[in-house]
Formats: sequence, C-alpha cells, structure tokens
Amino acid sequence: MDTKNCFHCGLDIVETEEIIFDDKLFCCTGCKTVYEIFSLNDMTCYYDFEKSPGATPQDINGKYDFLDNESIVSKLLEFEENATAIVSLNIPHIHCSSCIWILENLQRLQKGISTSQVNFPQKTVRITYKPEEVSLKEIVYLLSGIGYEPYISLENYVAGSNNVDRSLTYKLGVAFFCFGNIMLLSFPEYFEVKEYWLDQYRGFFRWLIFALSLPSFLYSASGYYVSAYKSIKSKMLNIDIPIALGIIVMFVRSTVDIVMDYGSGFFDSLTGLVFFMLLGKMFQIKTYSFLSFERDFKSYFPIAITRIQGNLEESVPVYDIQKGDRLLIRNQELIPVDGILISETAEIDYSFVTGEAIPITKKSGDKVFAGGKQIGKMIEMEVLYSVSQSYLTQLWSNDVFQKNVEQKHKTITDQISRYFTPILLLIAFGGFGYWILKDANTAFNVFTAVLIVACPCALALTAPFTFGNILRILGKKKFYLKNALVIEQLAKVDTIVFDKTGTITTNKKSNISYQGKLLSESEIVLVKNVLRASNHPLSRMLYDFLPETKILKVSAFDEITGKGIQAQIDKTIIQLGSASFVGSIEENEVQQTSVHIKINGNYLGKYVFNNQYREGLAALFTNLSQQYQLKILSGDNEGERDALEQLLPKGTELIFNQKPEQKLEFIKNLQEKGQNVMMVGDGLNDAGALAQSNVGISISENVNVFSPACDAILDASVFQQLHSFLKLSKKAITTIKMSFTLSLLYNVVGLSFAVTGNLLPLVAAIIMPLSTITIVSFVTLMSNYYSKRVERK
Repeated sequence: MDTKNCFHCGLDIVETEEIIFDDKLFCCTGCKTVYEIFSLNDMTCYYDFEKSPGATPQDINGKYDFLDNESIVSKLLEFEENATAIVSLNIPHIHCSSCIWILENLQRLQKGISTSQVNFPQKTVRITYKPEEVSLKEIVYLLSGIGYEPYISLENYVAGSNNVDRSLTYKLGVAFFCFGNIMLLSFPEYFEVKEYWLDQYRGFFRWLIFALSLPSFLYSASGYYVSAYKSIKSKMLNIDIPIALGIIVMFVRSTVDIVMDYGSGFFDSLTGLVFFMLLGKMFQIKTYSFLSFERDFKSYFPIAITRIQGNLEESVPVYDIQKGDRLLIRNQELIPVDGILISETAEIDYSFVTGEAIPITKKSGDKVFAGGKQIGKMIEMEVLYSVSQSYLTQLWSNDVFQKNVEQKHKTITDQISRYFTPILLLIAFGGFGYWILKDANTAFNVFTAVLIVACPCALALTAPFTFGNILRILGKKKFYLKNALVIEQLAKVDTIVFDKTGTITTNKKSNISYQGKLLSESEIVLVKNVLRASNHPLSRMLYDFLPETKILKVSAFDEITGKGIQAQIDKTIIQLGSASFVGSIEENEVQQTSVHIKINGNYLGKYVFNNQYREGLAALFTNLSQQYQLKILSGDNEGERDALEQLLPKGTELIFNQKPEQKLEFIKNLQEKGQNVMMVGDGLNDAGALAQSNVGISISENVNVFSPACDAILDASVFQQLHSFLKLSKKAITTIKMSFTLSLLYNVVGLSFAVTGNLLPLVAAIIMPLSTITIVSFVTLMSNYYSKRVERK
C-alpha cells in the first residue's frame, strides 16, 4: 500500500484518506486546520525549524468545562492581580524547537495573551494574559486546537506549592566569585615581584583579599559548620568535622599572617577548597529534574468532575464530591471515587492501578473503584465514598508513604570518617602538644600544616564526583536514579523482586496467535475494516497486528460494550467479540483473552492474546540468578506459571494473586530476615512495595508519564541491561575504595613531613588542591573505564 506523510504531524497517510490543501498532504482535518491557523497568522515558519513537528489535535469537546468555575481557575493561577494573570501549564507534547517557537508566540494567535515562556526540560509553558480579554478556558482550547493540549491534574490545584531550594547554587556562585578574584589578586605574592606600585599597595591588596574571603568563609562554607556542630552534638564524628576545622584554622592562620605582616596567608587555598567542595556536592545532587520520583495519585486525577443534579450538569472540584452524588464520566476520563455503576454496562481500564492493559466489563449495580478509566460511551455512577475515603486514597495513605524513613545505613564516606576524623584530630593536637614545649612557632606551624595537608577534601570529594559521574553515565543509558545514595544501596542488594504485568511483560506488544479455520485474504480484509472503527484496546492491538489492506466502506456498525462488534460491509455481516457474543462454545481452558470471529453466521475461529515477555528476559534472569535471589510477585492468577517456570531459571520463586498491601508485607517480611531487597514494578499497585523496599525501581515505557514513588526509573527499552547497571553500581563502590586508599597514602606521606615540622603551611596549602585534582581525575577516569568495560560484557 502506497503511503505518504502528513505535512503537519508526519504520520503515514493511506492514499485513499489523504487531504490535499495548499499543495500539501494532511492525514486529517485537524492537521489541515492547524496549518490553516498558522498560515492566516503568517506563522508557517513553524515548519522551518523541524520537519513535521506538530501533533494531531484531539476532540476535547466538554473536557475543560470545569474551567468556567472561577474558584477552580483561581487555584490554578500562579498570580492574579488587577488586569494580569499568570498560569503555568504542563504540555507533554513539547519535543523540538518548533514547539518552543510556537508556544512562545501565542500572543500572535490570541488577543489578550501578553507573553508565554517555555521551560523545555519540565515541558511547561508559563503564560501571562489579561483575564478581561481572554479566559483560561479559551487559552486551553487554543493550545489543544494547535496540537498542544495541556495536562491539568489535581496536583495543579494548589499552584506554586513546590518551593525550589536554590541555596546551594547561591553558595557556589559566591564561592566561585571569591575564589576567582582572590587568585587574581594573589599572583604578585606568588612571584614576589619587586615593583614600586605593588610594594606600595601590598597591604591594601592583602586586606582586599581578606574582605573577599569573608563571604566564602562565612556564607558558602556555613553548611560544613552546621553539619560539624550537629555531628558533635549527636556524638557521631563525620567527615565534615575536620573539613570545618581545617577551613577555620586556615582562616585564622591567614588572618594572623596579614595582621602580623608575615605574609598573605592561604585565602586562595581556602576559597578554592570551599568552591571545589560545593562543586562536588552540586555535581552529585544535580540529577534529572524533569523526572518525578515522588508522584502520587494526585498527579493524575482530574481537578473537577461533572455532577448531575436533576436535569442540570455542573463541574465541581473532586474534593466537593459527597456520598450519594451522581456523576457523569466521559470517554477516557479517570474515575475519582468509588461508586456504583448506574449505566447498563461500562468498560473500565484499571491499568493505572494494576498495570493490566485489558479493560474489565462492569454491569449496572457493580462497584467501580477510583483510578479506573472509562472507555467508550459516557456512563453514570453513584458515589459511595468521598475522594479521601476511596480505595485508591486508602492505599496511598499507608504509613510507608507518609513517614520520612530514616536511613538505616551509613554512607561509605561516613563509615571511613568514623576512624579518619578522630585519628586526624589526635595527630594534630598530639603534634601541637609535642612542639609547644620546644618552639611555639613550630607548634602552630605543625598544627596548621597537619590540618591543611590532611584536610579530607579529597576524601569528601571522592564519593560526590564518583557518584555524580555514575549518575550521569546511567542517565545516558536511560536508567535514572533519584540520588547518589541509591548507587550505594544498589551495590548492597541481594534479593530482587519483580512484578509481572507491565514489568517483565510489555503492554506495547502482545503475542497474538490465531486458532480455527484458516482465514482467506478477503476475510482478513473484512475483519481489519471492522476493527478500524473501534477504539477498544483489543481492537487496536489486533488492528495493528493484521496486515495492511484496502479500505472498505462499513455500512452498519454497532459496538456493544463488554461483548463485541457487529458490522456490515456490502451484504456481509461480521461479528467480532466474546465467545458468548458470537455463539461459540468456549473451551474450559486457562484464562485467555480472545477475540472470536463469525462471518455470515459461520464461526471461523479466534485470535488469542498472550502476554509478550520483554526482550532478553530469560538471559537477564539467568545472569541475575548467579548473584541474587529472584522472585516474581504478581497480582494475576497462576495461568502463566508453567510458561514462566520454563522461561526463568530454576529456583525463581513465583507468587500470584497478590493485592497491593500483600506485596508491601511480602517485601517487609524479606527485610525482617535481613535481606536487602530491590523491587521492580510499574503500576500504582506496586507503589507500596516500591516505597518499602531498599531500592524501588519503576519501569516505564515513557519516563515523562506515570511512575509511582520510587528510587529509580528504568526506561523499558533497556530492561535487559539491568544486570549491567547493578554491576556498575558495585564498580562505583570499588572506585571509591581505591581513591580512598590513594588519598590516605597521600595523607600519610604529608603528615610524616608535617608532624616533624618539615612542611610549611604554605607548601601544604599548595599541595592540598593538587591532591584534590588528582583524586577527582582518578575517580572520573575509573568510573568511565568501568562503564565501558561493563557495557562490553
């Protein structure tokens, strides 16, 4: 079949469906309309930035009626004063320079919009507009009309609630300014140039250096003083104590040097130390801000829902819904509360909660739960519980989500500092005590040199730079970690628990097989054309599975929710659906999802949908089983036990029919036995287990959409590389231990000179940053080396 591409969205166009306008091809009226809008406003340069940059606009009639409610709109706005309002909208479709250009030129498309600014990493657009000229609802419909439908959820209901902590950025900026200027002013001191103006103003420049060091010493380094104080207060010595003491001693000694005119001091080394320490900390925590590791159901729930009162329909905030209210749920809307179905039938997709892609059929009087998505015609339901009392909210109210779990393990840096800190302090004070009886000046030199040369900046920078580099490497490989602590925890894991549906199976593909009388080419054409008009998930899977065929006109089409489709093409009647719908006698077999086919009263056979396991699953489990205990924890029945036992290594424990709270308890029981557990899941029903586990990994087909609260997000396309990622985490710990050894050797040599009084503080101050650069270079090279080595294996 000859196919061409849509000029606007780039999708393939079957020749019989193409729309030609302005000598350009479009796949649908929506794409053509967007092109017309841009043409009328002289904005066709949109297509110059990127080939086929647009998305096909969706039918959203009535979807945003809740924006007529002023109380809802006021809570979405970031700012509202007099004639100006500001709102930030999430636009999932932003993907290229064309998107940025059109979204930052909205004022050319709509009167009343003043400015619009795109945040590309976060996929948001911040719009400033005049409420008396244009409403938020009109802006949303404008965006939807040009293919950039915003995503508005319950999480947006309180705008601006998340305050970003930028204190580290400010401290780093101040430290850099101080360090750079002090280095510039210190050059004449290094070379001891004899020049009239330098000699004349040497005192002025030294006091200027002193003044420039104060912001770095008092503000930028303040975090280390606070950490050291808390460490002493809690009677647990951490590595920040000698760092803070070293900084203070360098500052005091340098100030004395200037006051007594002994020299210029070590302010350059001091500010350099503070800058590099903060840079390491920034490098470690600067992770993937566009990913959300702490999502809950509010990120995906609607802000408002349609309530029926008599003959009236009104949009009300979800938190205003009460028991006994009657709600109208449209196609693709998420059910926000538990209730009883009033309509005759409904198809509910619970993949949001369970990860199951196949929708469940409900009949009038059946209970429906929050989190299900309605598919097909709109339905009515009666509310049983308010939002706060629904099953989904109760699941999320589990203690494991609410408590701030204290880390029960120490970081590798803290473990080493337990011994390093007291030994260093003992050497410093011991050396001072020995020399004070002989020569006070030498005693102070020894005390200062010991703390400077052994200042554990190299130790403290080892972990941040190693972990920061590993975070970057794993991120490039599509494995996104919440923070550096996760790497240490990954290295300690001894038990891995996998969810089944959506985790080791993929919802994107289904293993479809045909059973029955062989279909002729003409019969396949009939089935394909009937499926073309259906929006049911099974219909879409089967439609994509069948080969391309010519397009036929369907003269009659009737889709009966929960049963199947009956259609007519010319004089041929086609029935597709359940066994009971087509009149077939279903064999008593293990649960299989099937679509049965009947043409002109003759039953032909059925297409069977089996779970498609992820590529490389068997090889991955074989590799993992050599080092880890493996378990499958599933909410499904045992229908696929035999298939899994054949596919997976012997000894893999399979547990079925698990509810969300049972999964959580299972993880907790393993931990009580002393096991370090990593949980890999995908759906909201795994969220409790992910939060409870030592490391919770959420696997996602798209990292920018739903992922429950977790420690890491794994892109589904690299699932088979999970073993390599675990190996790399262990190599990261090896790298840190190697660099610690190097640093300690350097300290032993330096201390041997410092204690004997043969190392001047000035020389120690020069050597210290060199050791830091050496260590940082070493850990960067080693982590890159191990990354490539693991990848080759």
